[in-house]
Amino acid sequence: MSLSQKYDTQQIEEKWYNYWLEQGYFHSEVDERTPYTIVIPPPNVTGVLHMGHMLNNTIQDVLIRRARLKGFNACWVPGTDHASIATEAKVVAKLKAEGINKNDLSREEFLAHAWDWTHKHGGIILEQLKKLGASCDWERTKFTMDEEMSASVIKVFVNLYEKGLIYRGYRMVNWDPEAKTTLSDEEVIYQEKQGNLYYLTYKIENSDETVTIATTRPETILGDTAICINPNDERFYHLKGKKAIVPLVNRAVPIIEDDYVDMEFGTGCLKVTPAHDENDKAIGERHNLEVIDIFNDDASLNSFGMHYQGMDRFEARKAMVKELEDLGILIKTETHINKIGTSERTGAVIEPKLSDQWFLKMKDLAQPALDAVLDKEVNLVPDKFVNTYRHWMENVRDWNISRQLLWGHQIPAFFYGEGKEDFVVAETIEAALEKAIAKSGKRDLQLKDLKQDSDALDTWFSSWLWPISVFNGIMEPDNKEINYYYPTNDLVTAPEILFFWVARMIIAGYEFRGEKPFTNVYLTGIVRDKQRRKMSKSLGNSPDPILLINQYGADGVRVGMLLSSPAGNDLMFEEDLCKQGSGFVNKIWNSFKLVKSWEIDPSKEQNITSKIAIDWYKSKFQKVLLEIEDHYSKYRMSDALMATYKLIWDDYCSWLLEMVKPSYGDSMDQKTYDEILSVLENNLKILHPFVPFISEEIWQQLKPRTSEEALIISKWPEPEKIDLVIINEFNIASEVISGIRNIRKDKNISFKDSIKLDVLNSEKISETFNPVIIKLGNISELNYVEKQVEGTLSFRVRSNEYFIPIEGAIDVEAERSKLQEELKYTEGFLKSVEKKLSNERFVNNAPEDVVAIEKAKQADAEAKIEVLNSSLAALK
Repeated sequence: MSLSQKYDTQQIEEKWYNYWLEQGYFHSEVDERTPYTIVIPPPNVTGVLHMGHMLNNTIQDVLIRRARLKGFNACWVPGTDHASIATEAKVVAKLKAEGINKNDLSREEFLAHAWDWTHKHGGIILEQLKKLGASCDWERTKFTMDEEMSASVIKVFVNLYEKGLIYRGYRMVNWDPEAKTTLSDEEVIYQEKQGNLYYLTYKIENSDETVTIATTRPETILGDTAICINPNDERFYHLKGKKAIVPLVNRAVPIIEDDYVDMEFGTGCLKVTPAHDENDKAIGERHNLEVIDIFNDDASLNSFGMHYQGMDRFEARKAMVKELEDLGILIKTETHINKIGTSERTGAVIEPKLSDQWFLKMKDLAQPALDAVLDKEVNLVPDKFVNTYRHWMENVRDWNISRQLLWGHQIPAFFYGEGKEDFVVAETIEAALEKAIAKSGKRDLQLKDLKQDSDALDTWFSSWLWPISVFNGIMEPDNKEINYYYPTNDLVTAPEILFFWVARMIIAGYEFRGEKPFTNVYLTGIVRDKQRRKMSKSLGNSPDPILLINQYGADGVRVGMLLSSPAGNDLMFEEDLCKQGSGFVNKIWNSFKLVKSWEIDPSKEQNITSKIAIDWYKSKFQKVLLEIEDHYSKYRMSDALMATYKLIWDDYCSWLLEMVKPSYGDSMDQKTYDEILSVLENNLKILHPFVPFISEEIWQQLKPRTSEEALIISKWPEPEKIDLVIINEFNIASEVISGIRNIRKDKNISFKDSIKLDVLNSEKISETFNPVIIKLGNISELNYVEKQVEGTLSFRVRSNEYFIPIEGAIDVEAERSKLQEELKYTEGFLKSVEKKLSNERFVNNAPEDVVAIEKAKQADAEAKIEVLNSSLAALK
């Protein structure tokens, strides 16, 4: 097969990916081998490939391809998440563009649109992952809304409810007014923002007296139902038992006492709005205060907003501040830094809201999952995240699992009456009817009398079951697949979903399987640009991964992503990394072309240089193999890649191939060639996880292979004895060769011209590599001497000195002339520096760093003059 001069990434990558798929190499079935399992962090069905996905899935593919080569039954389960909030927003936007209002549709009609959108867009990201080379078991692809997966979610809800762990409660929740749904605490991002603190006066009932309060949210005064003072605050003893008049609404509210009030903050008086603040709600419950909700679901003001009804909360604030100012109620405004909660999904400012919602009790559920990480049954890599994990788990709050959305798993609660407790929880409406009849005693209840809760479950309530449900372990807890593949081995994900997903999966693992869901959690860093900004579409600093793959090839991009991606630390990505990756791929290809270009003479004997070179490389390979294995065991992917990169680029391409390649026009012996091919095969095996396409291409071109002999399913190199002596001997020889090359380069001695080399062997270094030094240094004669040799160019390696005779090697007169000219220039330069430094005015008045720079120039010039004089003396 003739080799193309240029490596065509697109053609070769498409060829081999299709071949791997056709041969079923990615697919796994239960067998006698030890399983190695990874479940993909399911990307949102709304998503397209971004740089975070690229990093995450490259790492997963490296792990899974290496596991195959190590002889494990490797299974990488792909899939997508239905992403309730994000998908519903996309569908609503699409409908709006078509002139359709979501609220005009029935649930069934809206869901039909949602499924249409999902079928059209849902598989995009998985197809893009194939371009990257992801070797997922595509036959196992799951979607969190698949029938089997959905049934698992509903069964778990019913199970937890029957255990008393799920409850329905009227609680203060995080309300996203844009998505019009509740959010869990973990879905709220707190940001420090500068706002205002408004000082308002409230009249005391039946008095000319007033009291001043400070608030950051003046619009909420419309929902005030009390003024609160600290019982120990002497300033307000006279107000005890009185009432205050709420501005604008003129509502008389009690002045109550509570230790919660901070006497040092603001004025020491607190307005209490139980419907719109978690702490105010707690005060309200202690004092039986009225609760007045002033907001609609979209955070516009409702009928309690009076003449501001229908206005957005922030517009209403502006208008109300002006009205309060005009009335003399607003007496001053101060700037104030406040922590504002925003929606992780929509970015909208969160509104605290009282609502009937479903919650999961977390405290007892969390304990086994906390112990698992603290006891190292589940390893977080890097372990710096353990303390963060522990803090969250020790302070875990009940999980608000209901969402006011249509797209998602509908909560399996069925109402049969008007009372708050007139509901049952069941997996099917038929089972619900039986429970409703038993609970109510109403024998005449029918299916049509039951109304299912319209809310959907939080998306994470399905994905926390992912490692179990992808193997149908909820519906069939004792099936052969869950028993074989679970617990999985490694999870690769981002630290920002440590609590959203990772912690909850560990909780679910112990609750529903009695064991961990995985052994290791590799937490990747965030992909950032050179300015350390997180890559995002909104900033416009994130390249299109597919365009990168088209330009640099999947192998090149994979190397680029991993070149500087230590576990848990952020990756400072720039396109030049992919360029470097592509350069590495081309280096591998060109070295293969070199090997294939050699003529073989079967009658030739192997020469000593080739034997030494191959013996050395085999030991060096084994030494690096141990390093690579150590890096993999510690999930240092970047280090494993760099060790592989240096071995191939430096030791294999730059040294081994140069040592064994035949002289121009000459041929190579069969033994050396066969050994080089064997070496190359081992190289390809350790390269394959990082650069699967080019490694398979070269592997297949080395000799005819059957489908059972493909690189992807070959065997990882076995550890063998390492000869450290030959490795150390080569290290010295390589320094000698580099010294010879440097002199050739500095003195313009052609590499084609042979030269003599004399060695003052003070250290009694081994002569094993002398044939290599002779070949790579193009040495005509190598002699050992007892003393320094005059009239030579010399260099030192360790304690030994090496001498290259000048005569015949260089044009002495030309070299002398060149050195003299350089000496004259340097001496002139030194005089100008010394003149400047002898000027007291300059030395005394110039900045210290400027004077220091001049002194450094002086020292450099003096040292250079000494070297030049020494070189001239050697030419005499």
